[in-house]
Amino acid sequence: MAVGPAVPEVIEQEIESAIEYRNEALPTLRELGPPDLVHLVKQYVRSPSKQQGVYHHVTGIDASSSASLAAYINTLTQAIGGDKNYKIISGMYCCYNAFSRLDMRVEVKIPGGVESYCIDERGDKRVASDSLWLETFLCGVLRAYSYADDGSGDTIKKIIGVRRFDPITTTDVEHRFLDAAEKLFYKGWQLGSDPEIQVPNLVSNHLTTGLLKYIHTTGRYASGINLFEKLRSRDPEISSLLAKVLIAGDEEVRAIQLLKEAIEELPMDYCLLDCQASFLQRKGNLEWALPLAQRAVIAAPSEFATWARLAEIYVGLEKWDLALLTLNSCPMFTYQDKDSPRMPEPARVNLPLLPDTNYDEINESVNGYDENVNPNLRRLTAGNQKGTFLKAYSLLTDVTAKIGWDQLLRIRSQVFVMEEEYRSERSQPGTGKTTGRVTNTGRTPSTTALRAPSPQINGRASTSTTPEEGDTDEDKSPKSSPQPESSSQPATEDATISDSLEAPKSTVAMTEAKSGNEDTDPTHSDYTHFNHKRLCERWLDNLFMVLYEDLRMYTIWRADTARAKAAESNAASPSATDPRAVWNKSAEEWEMLGDLAERLHHPPEAAEAFDNCLKIRFSPKAMRVVTRMYETKRKADDTLQGLIRLIAWQYRWYSEFSPDLLRIIRLLIEDEGAVKVRSIVQATNLPQSVLDLTHHYVELCAQFRSSGSDT
Repeated sequence: MAVGPAVPEVIEQEIESAIEYRNEALPTLRELGPPDLVHLVKQYVRSPSKQQGVYHHVTGIDASSSASLAAYINTLTQAIGGDKNYKIISGMYCCYNAFSRLDMRVEVKIPGGVESYCIDERGDKRVASDSLWLETFLCGVLRAYSYADDGSGDTIKKIIGVRRFDPITTTDVEHRFLDAAEKLFYKGWQLGSDPEIQVPNLVSNHLTTGLLKYIHTTGRYASGINLFEKLRSRDPEISSLLAKVLIAGDEEVRAIQLLKEAIEELPMDYCLLDCQASFLQRKGNLEWALPLAQRAVIAAPSEFATWARLAEIYVGLEKWDLALLTLNSCPMFTYQDKDSPRMPEPARVNLPLLPDTNYDEINESVNGYDENVNPNLRRLTAGNQKGTFLKAYSLLTDVTAKIGWDQLLRIRSQVFVMEEEYRSERSQPGTGKTTGRVTNTGRTPSTTALRAPSPQINGRASTSTTPEEGDTDEDKSPKSSPQPESSSQPATEDATISDSLEAPKSTVAMTEAKSGNEDTDPTHSDYTHFNHKRLCERWLDNLFMVLYEDLRMYTIWRADTARAKAAESNAASPSATDPRAVWNKSAEEWEMLGDLAERLHHPPEAAEAFDNCLKIRFSPKAMRVVTRMYETKRKADDTLQGLIRLIAWQYRWYSEFSPDLLRIIRLLIEDEGAVKVRSIVQATNLPQSVLDLTHHYVELCAQFRSSGSDT
């Protein structure tokens, strides 16, 4: 078994200032709360009057009783770093109970006793009962999965000095977790939900998200099915969760029978409809999924997920105009991030490194990047999209990757009112009277995609440009189309490709008109009349501009690459671009270009950029993407090589638990067998202590008797 990660220390300027900041933040917590806070008071051995306050955060510690939390503090007395000049005289463990909105506290005096209590939002002390500890235990497990890193390091970088442990390492702990989840299941909506969910409900909240993530990570489908079957006997609404686990557990026939019976009983339950539509979508039966997705939107018109599903299906059916109309109707929510700790400015931070994780390739990336980066890359804002806006942007880029930017502009001008068009229709010359009147037939942009059959022209059949696109003769030339394959064009054609992208025309401002009073004619195929067009929402209009900037930088990069390759293949030909300048980029620039290509749905180009990044310096984000690609191609050896390095990097930053990495190893063991996986890991030319970290994940799979772990 691998040793525990090192203990980071954040040294306070004033003792217990971290506790005071946590007390002040309690009334502002919205959902699961921040990671657990562990505060220690250290005393100088030679000068007892001189003390120092240090703290760190932690997730995954058993919070089922005060004894388990006190035991964690006692382990720190030996693992705190071996500094003989200090000794720990007291410690406090703070764990948030999101059900009752209380902060559970365990205070340990060394030597001395243990006191447990809880603090409410007003700062008053309360008695810590067994029922409160049950809630706290469940919250602790859910936080461990919620704050776990996916391997890319993005979550680790958000909060400094967090130790992450696996909250469930044995079947006994699993039974306690599932039992607590069953007892508190009907209070799960109190915990809040993911940013894409407008209103938390019985089946869409942080509790159900955590349960499903645990089941998918460990492959304990039988345990999940047993839990949801018991809950379903009390409430048929739980059928959607049971169906999801059955499908994941390869029991699709049972899942479909269950969905059929449940929908007959609850015909307008949007979770059931969305689950069935998602299943049919994955099977490629989009024509059957479409009416289910439409009914789910009618059942829950204020939920983003139902609209997004409908838009995805329209994209799959290549009904680009209806996809844009549906996307335009999506309800967008302000993104709210997870509860993060608000801590005072530290005196200093101590981030130690254990010898067991000492590996040069990983250590070189510890100090981060200190390199020059193209300012145009830094100015791209697409990577900052969160929540519903991130999902909407992904849908928009998916459409663009399939039909190209020029075709997207044509369809956009067909279905949305353009600014110049609106102004010309708004007033007659010299009179100022409005001519673009519309009639109210009870239809709105939100219902167009639900009621209308597919228009005869969905964008591909039309080749003529429209005034809304503002095309000039030069723009109509072949070289003006920034298609994904532009990088393979000759260098002479690519010379001006970076300047050919046309910025999207601004749609009419929302302050000038309202979309709800527009008429819609579902049989209209061209959307050429002002009366039949929609007003583009401001947020979607902004996403078009963001997409334009992404495409512009991507096109410049690929054009430069194509010219450099042409120059290398024919060294005698003159070229305006120095090939060395094209390839001589910093690791951070390659990482950002990889992100750009991945956002625009160009996997080969993304892999190329991330590979170039890894040749210069180790990057967890680049390695995570490359490993995912190896996993998709079922290259077990290469996947494990990436996993070994990702696990070592995670351990360097005090995380011995990543659900995504554990899931990949479990799937590899199912396909290849535990013996082969261990052999591949052991045959790697890396320090044994680094390999043991990966063996620890393999042992976890054996502990839960994963398929293939006994071979």
